Amino acid sequence: MTARPTMNVLLTGVGGQGVVLASYVLSHVAMSEGYDVKQSEVHGMAQRGGSVVSHFRFGDKVWSPLVPVGAADLVMAFEALEGLRHVQWLKPEGVLVYNALRINPSPVAAGLATYPSEIDALIRKAWPSAKCVNANSLAKEAGTVKAANVAMLGAISPTLPFAKETWERVIREAVPRKTIDVNLQAFRLGAESAAAPAPDCKTR
Repeated sequence: MTARPTMNVLLTGVGGQGVVLASYVLSHVAMSEGYDVKQSEVHGMAQRGGSVVSHFRFGDKVWSPLVPVGAADLVMAFEALEGLRHVQWLKPEGVLVYNALRINPSPVAAGLATYPSEIDALIRKAWPSAKCVNANSLAKEAGTVKAANVAMLGAISPTLPFAKETWERVIREAVPRKTIDVNLQAFRLGAESAAAPAPDCKTR
C-alpha cells in the first residue's frame, strides 16, 4: 500500500476564538481516519487579544509536531491580520483560508500601531489564491456566533481528505450537547461557502 503523504496545517487566531477546540476536532478527525497525528501546544498568549497558533501534522507516520516555514499545505486563520502574518508558512501550492473578521491586536488597542485598512487587498497581494470566509455571519445564521470556529472547519473541510461523516461525528462528541445542532449547521454552512464563496466577503 502506498504511504499517504504527511500534510501540514497551521491554525492561527486570537485568544477566545476557539482555536483550541478547532485544533482538537481536527486532530480527532484525523486519528479517527487512521492517521498518525502530531500537534504542538498552542503558542502565544491564550487570553483574549493575544495571538494563538497551533501546528498540526498528520500522515501515515509523523515524527515532528512543528510545521516548518514554507511547508504548510493549509493555513487556517480565524482573523484576517493573523492570516496575513502567517502567509510565509505556506508552500507555493498551499491554501490560505481566512475569516473576514478584524480584531485589533494589543499594540493597536494600545494605540502603538495601526490595523491595515486594506487588509483584504494586502492578503490577496501576498497570496492571490486566498479564500475568504464570512465565518461569523455563517455562525450567526446557524444560531450563535460562538460557532464561527466550527464554520471555519467546514470551510477547510474540502481541502482535507476526511469524510463528512467523520467530521460530524467528532463535532458531536466535542461540543456541549445542547449546541450540537447549531455547530453541525455551522459546519455545513462553512462547507457550502467553500464551494460557493460569498462575493461580499470583506473584512469588517
